[in-house]
Amino acid sequence: MSNHVFIHPTAVVDEGALLGDGTKIWHFSHIMSDSVVGERCNIGQNVVISPGVILGSNVKIQNNVSLYTGVICDDDVFLGPSCVFTNVVNPRSAVNRRGQYAQTRVGRGASIGANATIVCGHDIGQYAFIGAGAVVTKHVPDYALVVGNPAKQTGWMSEFGHKLNFDEQGLATCPESGEKYRLEQGLVAKISNQPV
Repeated sequence: MSNHVFIHPTAVVDEGALLGDGTKIWHFSHIMSDSVVGERCNIGQNVVISPGVILGSNVKIQNNVSLYTGVICDDDVFLGPSCVFTNVVNPRSAVNRRGQYAQTRVGRGASIGANATIVCGHDIGQYAFIGAGAVVTKHVPDYALVVGNPAKQTGWMSEFGHKLNFDEQGLATCPESGEKYRLEQGLVAKISNQPV
C-alpha cells in the first residue's frame, strides 16, 4: 500500500488489498483482501469492495455501493449512490454457488446512475451512460444511453456526458468539447478530438 493514500479511521482495509497513489477511502467502507484499487480513486461512505474486484485509475464510487467478486471497472468510471451489482444469476440461500461468480466489466469513462442495478455477466461499454434506477439485463454498447426497467437504449452520449444528436450523415458534435462522433451500422465512434 502506498503512503499517499487517505483512509478514514472508520474504514477497514484488509491485508492484501492493493491501493494506488492518491486514493481516498471514506467513512465505514471495507476494502477486502485481493482487491485492486487504482490511483486517484475516491471510495465514498459505506462502500464494500470484495476480493477479486479490480478498479482502474480515477474511479469514483458514491455512497452505499457494494462491488462483489467478478466486477472490473476500467479507468474513469463513475458509480452513483446505491447502485447495485450482482454476481450470481440464480442465487439460493441453500445452494452454495461460491466460485461460480459471473464477471461484469464496466468500460472506461462509463457512468452508472443512482440506484441502477447491473445484472451480472453483462458488460457496460466505454463511455456508456446508465440512467438512475435502470435495470441492466444485457450488454450495453460503447457511448449508449440506457434507462428504465428493463433498461432500453434511448440514445447516445459523448465522452463529456452530453446526449448526441446525429444528422442525416450520421455525424454529431458534443456541445461542450466540440468532439465529433459518427453513427454507423448501429454503433458510435469518436472521429476527432478537436472541433473540425
